[in-house]
Amino acid sequence: MAFLPIYILILGFTIVIDYFAGIYIELSSGKKRKLFLICSLVANIGVLCIFKYYNFLNDNLSLLLNDLGYVNHIPNLSILLPIGLSFHTFQAMSYTIEVYRGNQKAERNFGIYSLYVMFYPQLVAGPIERPQNILHQFYEKHKFSYDNVTNGLKLMTWGFFKKIVISDRLADLVNQAYSDPHRYQGFPLILSTIFFAFQIYCDFSGYSDIAIGAARVMGFDLMRNFNKPYSAKSIVEFWQRWHISLSTWFRDYLYIPLGGSRVKMSRRYLNLLITFLISGLWHGANWTYIVWGGLNGVYQIIDISTKKFRGKIESIVSSGLKPAYSILCQLVTFLLICTTWVFFRARSVQDGWYIVSHFITSVHGTTALYLSAKNMMDILFALIALFILFGVEYLQKNLSLVDFINRKSPVIRWGFYYGLVLIIFLLGKFEGNQQFIYFQF
Repeated sequence: MAFLPIYILILGFTIVIDYFAGIYIELSSGKKRKLFLICSLVANIGVLCIFKYYNFLNDNLSLLLNDLGYVNHIPNLSILLPIGLSFHTFQAMSYTIEVYRGNQKAERNFGIYSLYVMFYPQLVAGPIERPQNILHQFYEKHKFSYDNVTNGLKLMTWGFFKKIVISDRLADLVNQAYSDPHRYQGFPLILSTIFFAFQIYCDFSGYSDIAIGAARVMGFDLMRNFNKPYSAKSIVEFWQRWHISLSTWFRDYLYIPLGGSRVKMSRRYLNLLITFLISGLWHGANWTYIVWGGLNGVYQIIDISTKKFRGKIESIVSSGLKPAYSILCQLVTFLLICTTWVFFRARSVQDGWYIVSHFITSVHGTTALYLSAKNMMDILFALIALFILFGVEYLQKNLSLVDFINRKSPVIRWGFYYGLVLIIFLLGKFEGNQQFIYFQF
């Protein structure tokens, strides 16, 4: 509404449709239930397609017709993409699907249902909540809780550290290479791609921490969205740890309905590929996201098809070499994920291909151009912050950050709080007003 007040009607339209659809799905039986579900899904997906994909589809239609010697006279729409449209669309769809499946009772209170769709901490970039987890919390009495407030603030501070100190500082280094990749070859492209991997992780997981922490302050519990994804030893494991709310959404509402892993292997591979291609398209109306999704789908297929072979290798590795083998698996997984991030960040498929194809080529002077004195200071500060991030994530092991901190002595706890705030003020990147990357989705 800050940009276009009339955009509140978009939310109003889908809220009204889904509210009544949920009630009628619950009260109906047979084909009528499915009809009301379809009406809800069409309304939500229709809004998403108009605002996010109409111009993309029309542009591609124009290119196709031009190749055939025709002119496309359908005009593009001059509209802004509402912030977080993809997120609250998926959250709304999960409600009607769960009601249809009988896992959730239809919400009769219009205000409560509206709050489910518009709960402010996670409205614009998740986590994408399920109705079973959050709806009942809106009926509970939330009294002031010192533990909730302090635990929420701890998590929010950690999120600010990730965003302001690491992500926003790395953003300048990444933008320098990716805004004009043809100026560089070799090491600068590799380094900027690795930096982007940590930029997007700290940006998005930082937002999730802030959202979950803000909700915790008020007494609400949101689902965990990240679980140290770069410690994954395989692509399959990575997607079990990265953007968990979206990964499980696609698993439960697309992959499994397509047949999941209950079908023959060739069909399972196709289901995976379809799921990841649509996941890529969900992220943005650009061929770069489709390529990104497709690559991840292919990686998943390779991962599953080589699982037995890799298991045999692991079984013959001596106990003394198992830690080294584990680190090797983590490194290979990280490098494979980095190649997919190239297309996620590149402005076009052509730029993405140039970057990937010039990783191992080098021209004298491009490294020195990238590693200027100013950049070296940013790199140094970012490496210090990343060292802190890795250290904390390693020490956490299987605990949440809040539980990990709360188990320490008061001296360590308060030293951590003051140290973290001090680092944010001293090393934080406050100029430039870097918005969260996932706001655009």
